[in-house]
Amino acid sequence: MTYCTNCGHEIPEGACTCGACGAPVGSNAGFTQSTPFTDSTDHTAEFTSKDISDNKVIAMLIYLVPFVGILIALLSQTTSNYVAFHLRQALKLMVVEALLGIILALLFWTVIVPILVAICFCITTVLRFIAFFQICKGDAKELPLISSLGFLK
Repeated sequence: MTYCTNCGHEIPEGACTCGACGAPVGSNAGFTQSTPFTDSTDHTAEFTSKDISDNKVIAMLIYLVPFVGILIALLSQTTSNYVAFHLRQALKLMVVEALLGIILALLFWTVIVPILVAICFCITTVLRFIAFFQICKGDAKELPLISSLGFLK
């Protein structure tokens, strides 16, 4: 006979759990059944490694020089899904920045709005750097804060 390491109760042979406390026994001890975590914003598996490696530079240009990089991506790469993914992400960032610019232009005379808009522009700049370093690693993850925007899926 074996004894439960949790409560010391006697456990019959072949049992998977303790009858008294329900603790797992033997090879099951210390492990619980759970579902694996999947990141819904990570789309890296949707692209081939060849697509990623062949188009990394163009995807980087999209974030480094936004207007010129987007034009280069639109004119040169029409078949790369990896570039298209990052193009959509960059366009979302540009829309957010354009809206911030409109808010700033309309409410520039207030004190708090220009400060808040400047902080938001700093955040979008940080998001560009995050996207750039994701491309360096070969990842295709949606950017935080703009991933919830419903347009350009």
